[in-house]
Amino acid sequence: MTSPPSWSWPPPADECRSQSGPVTRRAFLLSFGWTSPASERAYRVIVAVDVVTSVVIARPRDVVAAYAADPDNATAWYANIISVEWRSPRPLAIGTRVAFVARFLGRRLAYTYEIRDYRSGDRLVMSTDAGPYPMTTTYEWQDTADGGTQMLLRNSGEPAGFGRVGAPVMAAAMRRANRKDLDRLKTILET
Repeated sequence: MTSPPSWSWPPPADECRSQSGPVTRRAFLLSFGWTSPASERAYRVIVAVDVVTSVVIARPRDVVAAYAADPDNATAWYANIISVEWRSPRPLAIGTRVAFVARFLGRRLAYTYEIRDYRSGDRLVMSTDAGPYPMTTTYEWQDTADGGTQMLLRNSGEPAGFGRVGAPVMAAAMRRANRKDLDRLKTILET
């Protein structure tokens, strides 16, 4: 098996294109002679983003979940979110679309999330398929033994274009941002 030089992995986005358009993951791996299931796992480790952060908030689960799941509160506890616009009628439900404008890693990002799974007080999954950072964001809430709530925030996806090259940097920045956002959420709900 041939390994690419460390300075070229992952290659810049413009090197991941053929004359007919973007190269598929399989074609990209095959170009290096990587054909095993381990190659696929290596690709996902290097290119995919999967950031999981959690916090314990000293408030009942229904209070934490109701506040965190409401898109109108996002600008209060997410430092990077500038604005929120409902693209579907309220209330929040599977299929609801919400547009966000954010500032992340010095770039302005506009994206629309669609709610994929929503169980009030338990779980919220939303994803976007467009833009340089197609992501899935998941919130999960669980009761703690002392009556508080553990909230899990997970961002996962495979960035495209420029985002693919910077995936490891993006994951680290996302982890720091998520930690600060969850700490802000904790402060808001506990005061």
